Amino acid sequence: MLHLALQAKLQAAVCAVLPDADPAAILVRPCLDTRHGDYQSNALIALAKQRKLNPRPFAEQVRAALEVADLCEAVDIAGPGFLNFRVHPMALAEVLQAEALKEVPFVPKTNQPRTVVIDFSSPNVAKPMHVGHIRSTGIGDALQRVFRLLGHRVISDNHIGDWGTQFGKLLLGWKQILDRDALGREPIAELERLYKVINTECDANPTRLEEAKQELVKLQAGDAENIAVWQEMIRVSQRQFDSVYGRLGVKFDHTLGESFYNPQLGAIVGDLLARGVARESEGAVGVFSDGSLPPKSDPFLVNRDGEWVADPALVRKSDGGFNYMTTDLATIDYRLRTWSPDEIIYVVDDRQAPHFRKLFLTFARWQPEAAQRVKLNHIGFGKILGEDGRPFKTRSGDTVKLEDLLAEAEERALKVVTEKNPDLPEAQRKEIARIVGLGAVKYADLLPNRQSDYQFSWEKMLALQGNTAPYLQYAHTRVRGIFRKSGEQASGSRQPAELVLAAPDELALAKHLINFGLVLETVAEECRPNFLNNYLYELAGLFARFYESCPVLKAEGNERATRLLLCDLTGRVLKQGLAALGIEVTEQM
Repeated sequence: MLHLALQAKLQAAVCAVLPDADPAAILVRPCLDTRHGDYQSNALIALAKQRKLNPRPFAEQVRAALEVADLCEAVDIAGPGFLNFRVHPMALAEVLQAEALKEVPFVPKTNQPRTVVIDFSSPNVAKPMHVGHIRSTGIGDALQRVFRLLGHRVISDNHIGDWGTQFGKLLLGWKQILDRDALGREPIAELERLYKVINTECDANPTRLEEAKQELVKLQAGDAENIAVWQEMIRVSQRQFDSVYGRLGVKFDHTLGESFYNPQLGAIVGDLLARGVARESEGAVGVFSDGSLPPKSDPFLVNRDGEWVADPALVRKSDGGFNYMTTDLATIDYRLRTWSPDEIIYVVDDRQAPHFRKLFLTFARWQPEAAQRVKLNHIGFGKILGEDGRPFKTRSGDTVKLEDLLAEAEERALKVVTEKNPDLPEAQRKEIARIVGLGAVKYADLLPNRQSDYQFSWEKMLALQGNTAPYLQYAHTRVRGIFRKSGEQASGSRQPAELVLAAPDELALAKHLINFGLVLETVAEECRPNFLNNYLYELAGLFARFYESCPVLKAEGNERATRLLLCDLTGRVLKQGLAALGIEVTEQM
């Protein structure tokens, strides 16, 4: 890519002027305002300040040492020492011709592949997946796709909730009030009913609560009957999970639930006590503040009535049971021993941020050497709100089930498709509606800054105008339509004898295309898929302007071939970019 070629030449020029400079700190990135140029570097300002040099004369020296005449029309110095590069159209044309021959254009494979574990989705057994799961599932899936596309080794792990106190109540309900017919028809709804009934009874009657606790004790002790019932609950839940994930096109390398780690928890607590990381308190075992952080930054302290008091991370409750903290410590330990990752990413909502701060700090105190080798990264996200600005619910006030939401997306999309193309066969309209409806939901969820709450709107997400999946999918179909009309093959099979970029909209489109890989790298670095959404939206807009101002099929010779190549590359980047977000495209809409 051009920015890498420019970056290498800039690094060489800086090192010629300052032999002790660190080349890794000298980066070239796209200009935010293309009026100033195509690429920019602000690295010289920091280098000059470190050495107490005047940055502007230093930038002049570096520019004099730069050998970029083959890549740039001009290199300008702005302000106190910004370098702005304006790319030569011939250099741009060479990149386009080379990339057009590749299976995946503009995506450089990393020369430093990392091993990344991504923990996402994580539904609970015996409960329906609800609308909130779309956030963790969609963000996590997009991240695993982007990391893989860049050439990293990815292990995706769905850490399902299949253990804990709720199973005592579920077991009691299964044995006493289970409706077998209802279980056969709608297993998750029946399990949900069992839990609600028994939970209400436990709240009202201590005797019922004790009965539920005894069922849990029997399960934890390995009672054959309770284990068999628990395994059946997992099986029926997994069928629901598989149905939803199949519909969304989401796959996991592993599904290791909380129960997988249960045999290790006692030994972990013992080790935490032996190392002095945890201590007993009021019959429980917890990890307390070690005083290494200021109170305001210390997650093991909380301010009550103006006084900082202990808020430990409990790893064993006073009744001898374990909790999420214990299981999560066991999970990190297992992942490090099994996969040796460079990074573990947890895609879990922002409300769990305090838990992850305690978890990461506790692990660092428990296994300091291992903690040095891995980056533990909580990727938080906000809530989904209704159009009234409140948490998104059904009209009756219930949580929106994910399967119902996806079905409604397809139904609404089918109405739109039928209005636009009533003559298409029904099977084709339904397939287009599936692609458009599911794509619209995923895209709308990935579009905001992930840490922001966003308002769910069917009208906005299914619109054919604006920053939506249907708009981008339609842009892709327009490209495919051009090649159907032209009677020529796409995918770089026919290259112009000389690719000439002359029109402003040709140049703007070409310059945006070559930044695709850089955007993917930024998505991976910052775990923000919305950067890709916005890149693709800008690409579709640039293509629309190009298509209006630069006739493709009416052009001739090299001009026609050049414009067809730009169309081909645009279609391929739109398709690949949407695929990286977990969204399909269609040939016709």
